[in-house]
Amino acid sequence: MTDTTSPGTQPSPAYRWLVLIVISVAMFGNYYVYDSIAPIADILKSDLGFTDANYGMLFSVYSLAAVIVLLLGGVIIDKYGTVKSTIIFGSICTFAGILMVLTSNFWVMVVARFLLGLGSEPLIVAITCALAKWFKGRELGFAFGINLTIARLGSFSADWMPTWVPSAFDGWRGPLLIAAVIGGLCVVSAVVYGALEARANRRYGLGEAGETDKLVLSDLFRFTKSYWFVVALCVTFYSAIFPFRGFSIKFFMEAWELTRDTAGQFNSVLPLAAMVATPLFGLLVDKVGKRALFMVFGSFLMMPVFLMMAYHVTPLVVPVAMMGIAFSLIPAVMWPSVAYIVDEKRLGTAYAVMTLVQQIGVMGMPLVIGFLNDHFQASAENPAGHNPGMWAFSILGFFALFFAVMLRREETGPDAHGLETITASSKD
Repeated sequence: MTDTTSPGTQPSPAYRWLVLIVISVAMFGNYYVYDSIAPIADILKSDLGFTDANYGMLFSVYSLAAVIVLLLGGVIIDKYGTVKSTIIFGSICTFAGILMVLTSNFWVMVVARFLLGLGSEPLIVAITCALAKWFKGRELGFAFGINLTIARLGSFSADWMPTWVPSAFDGWRGPLLIAAVIGGLCVVSAVVYGALEARANRRYGLGEAGETDKLVLSDLFRFTKSYWFVVALCVTFYSAIFPFRGFSIKFFMEAWELTRDTAGQFNSVLPLAAMVATPLFGLLVDKVGKRALFMVFGSFLMMPVFLMMAYHVTPLVVPVAMMGIAFSLIPAVMWPSVAYIVDEKRLGTAYAVMTLVQQIGVMGMPLVIGFLNDHFQASAENPAGHNPGMWAFSILGFFALFFAVMLRREETGPDAHGLETITASSKD
């Protein structure tokens, strides 16, 4: 949303925050459906005969679909606008959740997760661009933080569902039925967001807040080093975090001998920490800058945690807490930083490329971890079989730190974009 009219003809701050909350609820539903299979990984194995490689494919096929749809260049978002796009992609997410609960066939579940990827990632891109345009130059970091808090609440709720509704986990279908119902929020909140957007347009003549560019391949050569360092950090960070979360409940149960509900509670520390701390970190960087430095610190925290868990170096709460801080800090700083590095007219392209590259990494890692777990026979009887997979995650952590350091170096040199210096007050 650009400030083309006088302050008196702009939506009130309360209206902007209402738009933020409503559109973020779609991400809540989306995140819940995505994470809903993590608490039943062992049930899928025992009841339906899935291997760890099968289970990993349910995550990888999601990312494959995301890569395919993002390679289309955001044509649908560009042609139909953010409002129609959120409704279209939100509907696909809702349908995918319903399809998962209707079948016990592995390949139909693969199709359902593929559909989820087709809807989910473009939905997130559209929402991200809309928020950037509604809040850039205002409370951008804080707004992104609130958005992620609501989204992570979906992941947190999925992790805690074995505690809240233990009777649903007598089989595989009950948890997926709950996910299908919650997935309905993807389309419902998108419709409400569309109504709010239309009202703002009629009353203030602002146009659609979330217009985005389509992904133009020639634009890739015009992005700066700082942008590509952020993208590299994004793919290494998320390729470790998200696949780990997919396998972590099973890992905690087998390698740390935790019950299902306790393992889910430990896994929920990541989204819970993000819910509380991400907005605070966003507010902090709005006030003080130093974005690249914060990304270095978050990457440093993440690098050793997987080996600490694999070899029981400390009580489990220590590495999980360290990962929770990193999971809160890096996204709070990383995603808003793109809005300062890239021109607004190419912001849609920038976020689409960033998400696309991220999903390529996230697509590959579950297959790698599933293969390593099967090959080394990871199980409750052989918990050391999980260690090769944890080494793979740790290597990604090292590369995340490397790219964060390179970004910091670039942003303290002559080609800096102001990531270390720009504050909310300096943008007003």
